[in-house]
Amino acid sequence: MKVLSSLKSAKSRHKDCQIVKRKGRVFVICKTNPRFKAVQGKKKK
Repeated sequence: MKVLSSLKSAKSRHKDCQIVKRKGRVFVICKTNPRFKAVQGKKKK
């Protein structure tokens, strides 16, 4: 999963990519090609 500052380019990588909001974070999920997964924002330590 990639951590990106903007998901606009990640959404347009594949036609099956969807933007989902979970627990205050924005995710890009792709069921047909899971390597396109992404999350917006920084990781907490």
